[in-house]
Amino acid sequence: MIDRVAVPFPPTGPEVRRGTGVTILQRAAPLVAAVGLGIDVFVHWHLAPGYDTVTGQGNPRLSQGQLFRVEAGVALLALVLVLLLRRRWTAGLAFLVAGGGVAAVLLYRYVDVGALGPLPNMYEPFWYTEKTVSLVAEAVAALAALTYFFALRSRVDRTGTPAD
Repeated sequence: MIDRVAVPFPPTGPEVRRGTGVTILQRAAPLVAAVGLGIDVFVHWHLAPGYDTVTGQGNPRLSQGQLFRVEAGVALLALVLVLLLRRRWTAGLAFLVAGGGVAAVLLYRYVDVGALGPLPNMYEPFWYTEKTVSLVAEAVAALAALTYFFALRSRVDRTGTPAD
């Protein structure tokens, strides 16, 4: 009898357990997004006291300083979630926070929207270092979060298992 020699073909079919498919994008993008969000947190928290206004009974509006603190808190939450959970929804949240920051900076730089309800008039038609640093960090974080969102989506498509 002739013994058959097993030829090592890669197995196929549903019994094959696929790898995690973790790419460099899936490792680097949340870190880049977190760094950008971290810069956003620092800049907004640092600038907040300079934008506080006295709010009394005659002026029920929020101050821009209060809004900066809210932005810092939401960005910190998005930063922690994108690092800890690494899910599509956290990448989406990070994108919304960072992208919203970019939109707000550009809107209030170029358009005098005026006060809206309890929101103060935040028109500031000039650039300064912290504003520029914040804009760049938010833009980088938004792009990284969007890249991460789609990198996780492509993993779902390849493996057939959900990423969230």
